[in-house]
Amino acid sequence: MAINTVKRIVNGQPFSIESGRMAKQADGAVVVRMGDTMVLVAVVAAQSKTDRDFFPLTVEYREKFYASGRIPGGFFKREGRPGERETLTSRLIDRPIRPLFDKHFMCETQVIATPISYDGVNAPDVISIVGASAALALSDIPFEEFVSGVRVGRVEGQFVVNPTVEQNDASDMDVIIAGTDTAVLMVEGACSEVSEEDMLAAVRFGHDEIKRLNALQRELVAAAGGKEKRVVEVPERLAELDTKIEKDFTDRIGSALFIAKKLDRQDALKQIQKDATAKYEVDYPEKSAYVALVLEELEKKLMRNMILDQGKRLDGRGTTDIRPITSEVGVLPRAHGSALFTRGETQSLVTTTLGTTEDEQMLDTIEGESWKRYMLHYNFPAFSVGEVGRFGGPGRREIGHGALAERALRPMIPPKEEFPYTIRIVSEILESNGSSSMASVCGGSLALMDGGIPIKKPVAGIAMGLVIEGERVAVLSDILGAEDHLGDMDFKVTGTAEGITAFQLDTKIAGISDAIMMKALHQAKTGRMHILNEMNKAISVARADISPFAPKVTTIQIPVDKIREIIGPGGKVVKRIQEESGAKIEIEDDGTVRVIAVNTESAEIALGRIKEITAEPEVGAIYEGEVRSIMPFGAFVQIMPGRDGLLHISEIAHRRLERVEDELQMGEIVKVKVLEVQPDGKVRLSRKILLEKPEGYVEEERHERPHRSSSDRGGDRGRSGGGGRRHQGSRRSSGLVFWAFGAARSQVSSCEGARLFRDGGRSQCHPHALPIRSCCPAASRSFTKRIPFPRPSAWVSGRAPVRATSPPTRPGCAISWSTCSSREPVSAPPNRFRPTSKKLAARWTPSPLRTPCASTARCWRASATSPSI
Repeated sequence: MAINTVKRIVNGQPFSIESGRMAKQADGAVVVRMGDTMVLVAVVAAQSKTDRDFFPLTVEYREKFYASGRIPGGFFKREGRPGERETLTSRLIDRPIRPLFDKHFMCETQVIATPISYDGVNAPDVISIVGASAALALSDIPFEEFVSGVRVGRVEGQFVVNPTVEQNDASDMDVIIAGTDTAVLMVEGACSEVSEEDMLAAVRFGHDEIKRLNALQRELVAAAGGKEKRVVEVPERLAELDTKIEKDFTDRIGSALFIAKKLDRQDALKQIQKDATAKYEVDYPEKSAYVALVLEELEKKLMRNMILDQGKRLDGRGTTDIRPITSEVGVLPRAHGSALFTRGETQSLVTTTLGTTEDEQMLDTIEGESWKRYMLHYNFPAFSVGEVGRFGGPGRREIGHGALAERALRPMIPPKEEFPYTIRIVSEILESNGSSSMASVCGGSLALMDGGIPIKKPVAGIAMGLVIEGERVAVLSDILGAEDHLGDMDFKVTGTAEGITAFQLDTKIAGISDAIMMKALHQAKTGRMHILNEMNKAISVARADISPFAPKVTTIQIPVDKIREIIGPGGKVVKRIQEESGAKIEIEDDGTVRVIAVNTESAEIALGRIKEITAEPEVGAIYEGEVRSIMPFGAFVQIMPGRDGLLHISEIAHRRLERVEDELQMGEIVKVKVLEVQPDGKVRLSRKILLEKPEGYVEEERHERPHRSSSDRGGDRGRSGGGGRRHQGSRRSSGLVFWAFGAARSQVSSCEGARLFRDGGRSQCHPHALPIRSCCPAASRSFTKRIPFPRPSAWVSGRAPVRATSPPTRPGCAISWSTCSSREPVSAPPNRFRPTSKKLAARWTPSPLRTPCASTARCWRASATSPSI
């Protein structure tokens, strides 16, 4: 078989249909491609027909993860049962092609669509409809029409056909349309409160592209040469029996159709069938199925004529009348929100349940993993129609109806930033006689408002029907089950008072015209407004508060750099908060913190602890804190969790203290005031400012030290260092500061590494040497080794003629010492000092240290070229 390919451009991207390369043993197979997205569609029909009374068509759409280069999640690492999206796509393919098969063709038929490549840009669902039609056209299966599907979006006011994923995200419409050259067969999608005119304009725009894709299929069939179609056997009609049935049972069927209640009407029709079968069994043996078929055709004919000729429907309503509506809310005491919506003989019990982020549904598709925070599930038990049925998982009909109701309400769901809950709606159909999915929309809107979910506007839905015979047309509002079954259209429209939010059109004929669709849309709007008015009698806006049985979610924003403080090492802090409060805490990377609690008290405890941890000290604020550590120069007081401030010894009391312990003890709770918060985060505190001054107390006068320029440092100091710096006349002139270096050139020693200094293996101790103090607060302890040096004249300011015995282990923190007689550390940087030797000065260039210790205020580095370093 030769390979044949036809191509065109759709939305600026190449679109092609290829046959003759893959799946050649199928009755028909094609590969449809748009961009790098490819879908293989194969069709096969059995050779012998079944004895079923319906067309046994199966459509399967199955995604393969290899198409996007992914491995499925789960234990088995292979594709399992079809997901919800695959089921919905299977329905998208099924609905437009099913009415185009010959009604007498009863051979079991399968249409299998498999995405084999996915580029993340072009969706594979709508092009699968094109592939199904092309494969059927190439096969010998009786399928005479060409049908195509397109997606229509509207981006910045302009319609786009088959929009990319990115364009679709920015679109206010997502409309999938399928049709032939002459009519639209299926419409489905969602939008953001668009008008009926915009909706019809989108359908017209999509239908124009459908005609071009149908022409592309004809081009492929002409090139490939499709197979000769099978001959369909038309069952022989028994004209004599047809006449007898019509004569004997027309009046009885006509009377049964006017029975208002569904079950009573069905019972009457069943009795007519039993009587007819018994009456003709002798003269026409083994024709019970034929008798039932003729009776159904007669029922359909009488119902349609009654509507078209008299404008009267099965329950006595006119074509535009809506059945009686009752709405109740709060019917379930423990549910977070509940509603019971009844319209005629259709009733839905709808509940709303609120959850947290952990309750979101994870979706694992070929597009990747994603999370879903809003979902609607639809259940249709057999008792709702008075039947006995098996219980199992949701079928395709339940998934499809639930997805339609979910789309209808989605535009009204508040965003996560405004309402940080996971929302699940469940619709239990308790009675069904038409439009149970639309009852789910109405009940869902009521249940959301009853649960305190601040939806933007109420939403209602209505199902429209159609009866058409030649030039006679009747559009029906709020159709019954029988009118759906025996009619020509099922058109569901949902929306608010301002516009449409979702829709779904299925036809049982070869499409409908624009005029009929526009009439149906405007008639649906009138019915929708009536239903909204009836719903508003029960509740029209969301309750002020959510249910007391729902979890309380409070969202706050914290600085990103505070996240680690809330979490703590190994999560200890956040776990402790959760244990103390009983609340659950969720933290996101952008600093969003959600506190989930079962009651207000629990939430307030957790929020209070978080605010304490993330709070910043304010200048002038007064705190009560615990004395965490005592140093010779003062005490560190914890003024808030994880935040200490320095209470200098001079700020403890209104008297001079020799020792901090004379006034404060470890663990003592003291009241302090914040004097300063430095740019590096250090906090200065004062206690004495809050104490009453003693009688006769005089505040010590503080003198600011004047700025010294380089000219104030004296002139030529000679070999001895110059000036009075070598004498003990003043603290500034007598102070000596040096920095210890490791063996490597220009490498600053660690806070803990520098212990002893040796000179030729001989440790000498100068009587004026002081204990080593570290200027780096990150040091684990203060060193108490004394500084050895051979003689005072050998000292060079900024350098000692000795080497450290141990290499540095924490680079970046310098250690300073002082030998000044006042025994106070000199805090000036190295460039405030000059070597005593001009020869050494040429080898010594001091420079500031850039240290990784965030808490270090004054650490410095000297860049040395002296070989003795």
